[in-house]
Amino acid sequence: MTEKTVPNDISQSEPIDGIQQSSLMTSQVIGIQEQTFNQKFWYVLRRWPIIPLVVLFVMVIAAVFAPLLSPTGPRDINLRGRAAPPVWQSEWYEANPKNEQIYLLGADHVGRDVLTRMLYGARISLMVAVISLSVGVVIGSAVGLVAGYYGGWIDEFAMRAVDVWNALPFLLIAILAAVTFGQSVSIVMILLALIAWAGGVRNVRAEVLTLKTRDYISLARIVGASDFRIIMRHILPGVVNTIVVLATLRVGGLILAEASLSFLGAGIPAATPTWGNMISEGREWLSTAWWIAVFPGIAILLVVMSVNFLGDWLRDRWDPKLRQL
Repeated sequence: MTEKTVPNDISQSEPIDGIQQSSLMTSQVIGIQEQTFNQKFWYVLRRWPIIPLVVLFVMVIAAVFAPLLSPTGPRDINLRGRAAPPVWQSEWYEANPKNEQIYLLGADHVGRDVLTRMLYGARISLMVAVISLSVGVVIGSAVGLVAGYYGGWIDEFAMRAVDVWNALPFLLIAILAAVTFGQSVSIVMILLALIAWAGGVRNVRAEVLTLKTRDYISLARIVGASDFRIIMRHILPGVVNTIVVLATLRVGGLILAEASLSFLGAGIPAATPTWGNMISEGREWLSTAWWIAVFPGIAILLVVMSVNFLGDWLRDRWDPKLRQL
């Protein structure tokens, strides 16, 4: 009898197919993991305001630690470095060997470091905006709470006052105040607080008109709670979300208003480094030294956009009608 021999290639084909199949499955798993990671990453970016928070965090840290991060003083003048370009334009530094200082973001028309003035300007701009906003929000929220709760002639008087105030020309009032009282940080804070208070009165009033008809407010009246206690303990917690969202959305406008006043010469004195003053000083040098005005403008753009995005996220997060599931 003859024995049938089995070809070797048939016996060796099974492990080869197994290896190929395992490698194919491994590549598919890696692809799924990468796809899942990318999907999670973009989902987190869309779901949470990570980029705006990072930008605001960097700006706040730069403002708080400006003396430690600044290479020079905000008023130090180096005439040999007048209109020095940013550090990546090395041709200017090679052509001016007598200038021993290197400017990361360039120097202005008198040799002051742009980065240093931006860091110190962030302290002034953010401080003015936050303090003015806090004062304005407290006043506006109080007016909205009182007007919405009591109604009647109090509500009518408060709403007509808001209408008249919104119709006043703010820039003209700011210029008259600067001419009458002089330029100072306190005057700018007062002017910005006067802008901020009227912005959210109607929104707070509308929330109070809805909340004061709830059953728990009626029960609080029945048990003898005073009006002040009802407003502070029962109505105010219901409008805090609205107040926070409105305040967040107003920060960008106040920063732009401060920059506009400084640009027009009716804001903070020119000797004080602010973003608005830097743009005002650099407008005459845009053709030869663009960095004097462009970099402060970029800083204003980033802060305003970040605050607005954060305010939009808070509104979508806390408002059930706009919440994105």
